[in-house]
Amino acid sequence: MTSPSSLFDKVWQAHAVRELPDGQTQLFIGLHLIHEVTSPQAFAMLNEMGLPVRFPQQTFATVDHIIPTDSQVRPLADGLAEQMLVALEKNCRDNGITLFDPASGNQGVVHVIGPELGLTQPGMTVACGDSHTSTHGAFGAIAFGIGTSQVRDVLATQCLAMAKPKVRRIDVEGTLGGGVYAKDVILHIIRRLGVKGGVGHAYEYAGDVIEAMTMEERLTVCNMSIEGGARVGYINPDDTAVEYLRGREYAPKGEAFDRAADWWRSIASDAEASYDDRVTFAGSDISPTVTWGIHPGHALGVAENIPQLTAVPDDERPGYAEALEYMGLRQGEAVAGTKIDVAFIGSCTNGRISDLREAAKVAQKGHVAPGIRTFVVPGSQAVARQAEEEGLDEIFKAAGFDWREPGCSMCLAMNPDKLIGRELCASSSNRNFKGRQGSPTGRTMLMSPAMVAAAAIRGEVTDVREVL
Repeated sequence: MTSPSSLFDKVWQAHAVRELPDGQTQLFIGLHLIHEVTSPQAFAMLNEMGLPVRFPQQTFATVDHIIPTDSQVRPLADGLAEQMLVALEKNCRDNGITLFDPASGNQGVVHVIGPELGLTQPGMTVACGDSHTSTHGAFGAIAFGIGTSQVRDVLATQCLAMAKPKVRRIDVEGTLGGGVYAKDVILHIIRRLGVKGGVGHAYEYAGDVIEAMTMEERLTVCNMSIEGGARVGYINPDDTAVEYLRGREYAPKGEAFDRAADWWRSIASDAEASYDDRVTFAGSDISPTVTWGIHPGHALGVAENIPQLTAVPDDERPGYAEALEYMGLRQGEAVAGTKIDVAFIGSCTNGRISDLREAAKVAQKGHVAPGIRTFVVPGSQAVARQAEEEGLDEIFKAAGFDWREPGCSMCLAMNPDKLIGRELCASSSNRNFKGRQGSPTGRTMLMSPAMVAAAAIRGEVTDVREVL
């Protein structure tokens, strides 16, 4: 009789090819996702070595980082972006890899299209040359970002050498209050555990709040695991995951689906599974949350004041002082009321249909404040189609928001969507690092899509509960 195990241990063991002399595991990768930014060099290295793509049917590609969101007419206006897209097209064509480009009707941010097409499934190992691959763990997969040389390795061998992390279980119990979303939950967790708290760990999210979440909410939570230092973040598969996948293009069909669903449920962590660490949070303690500094751990409830340096541990004080100076904020002042210049709704964190629905509920309560630039960017062509069928695009347009084509957009600004100078952006994305949104001096405050919409209407950071 086997001892009780976590999902992580079960999936890791199922994909372990062998233990290597250095103690790492040779891990088989079930799903490999690529995009136009981290794959060209990997394919070039493969060509130099004279190696083919080992299992092209396990790799899927899309274009998202460099694609413009105002017009995707070819050739792209940015010559370098066009070159990168041409290279991706050629590499996929030469190696028999499926590419979801704009002409396919399935193009979008890589971590949005994987789940919506049913490519991502429970029990998988998923790798992608993008740090937010942890998103896919929402289905009960082990999913992680890799570097360009590792992209090469997966293309060539379908395997990676990895050290097995520890597993920390994070339970969020009780219920959430009104105006509190999945984005607030993960920002709260990172705030409490720190941006380095998860180093060397996989995070298993559980508890009443997590179990009550939709799949899209779970994807948001797992997406930002990497911002807390964890390599992996996952949620045990249940009926919510199964029903989300039913009927998806790449999911099993008919009796095969039923058999798969039984197996998916069986790999959930056993009730008596042991963990290297456990942490519990109360859902009632979580309020609409915003970042005020230069990493996702610099977060607080919208009704709170920016910390006084004297209240910060000595070893963290220099970082806080640097954040205050860069952001142009003052210690002790209220974060609500901070003036914004730009509002961005989108990204692999919050660019799904449910995110747009929640933001639209707020948008219809008013009109974008004078002087505020806005971007509403669907996470995929499928999301855009559904939003337009529901009339969400018209709600945003009527409220003065700019409705865009799918792409990564201003999340990391490897495209024309950038901050200008010292602009301050209310953003539904995942990183508020210095220069993250395209300007070396630009400033970012992370929050939920509904909070972004509220900030756009008021022209300042606003408690969304006041608008709703």
